[in-house]
Amino acid sequence: MSLATLLVLADGRLPSGGHAHSGGLEPQVSAGRVRELDSVAEFLRGKLATTGLVAAAFAAAACARPGNGAEFDQGIDVRTPSPALRKASRAQGRALLRAARAMWTLPSAGREPHQPVALGIVASAAGLGALEAAVAAAHGTVSGAASAAVRLLGLDPYAVHGLLARLAPDCDRIAAAAAKTAGAPVDDLPAAGAPLLDIGAELHATWEVRLFAS
Repeated sequence: MSLATLLVLADGRLPSGGHAHSGGLEPQVSAGRVRELDSVAEFLRGKLATTGLVAAAFAAAACARPGNGAEFDQGIDVRTPSPALRKASRAQGRALLRAARAMWTLPSAGREPHQPVALGIVASAAGLGALEAAVAAAHGTVSGAASAAVRLLGLDPYAVHGLLARLAPDCDRIAAAAAKTAGAPVDDLPAAGAPLLDIGAELHATWEVRLFAS
């Protein structure tokens, strides 16, 4: 494991566009479902156990088999009912590839792969393994939304990072489970869903004024 390379890939300052996305948090805040630190924690745990597991599994699989990117991309499409979420995922995947090309030599990844697929391909090009790709995906699932929570709810950033520290073992557990599926056929990869995220994303896409793209 190259810890330094993993840190580069998982760094929130990587110019891959993640700062423009709330990970589905903004519509949940607007709906009153997430109001303070405790409900942010519940949101993040639920997201990690569902779409976070899917993202980690597909990142691990794409890292292990980067030549199968198109197949994995279709697999995420069928697991993402919301067109708005599919659009946001592809936008983030495109931005990640653009940033990564300045650091590593990448194989062809298609025009606009989903973010987890792009992450796995980039992790492979950086010399990382499936577990590291899964860790980066799991961490990104919670860290982006946590950062958005500071802006959306005016939370204490120290308290939010304390929450992220407490969630670290959960990220490790999800990543380890995801990495075990890295060699599985695409139809056998996790398919956990989060209907409220899909519904919220579609409503969010209709707003004229919003802080985040998704």
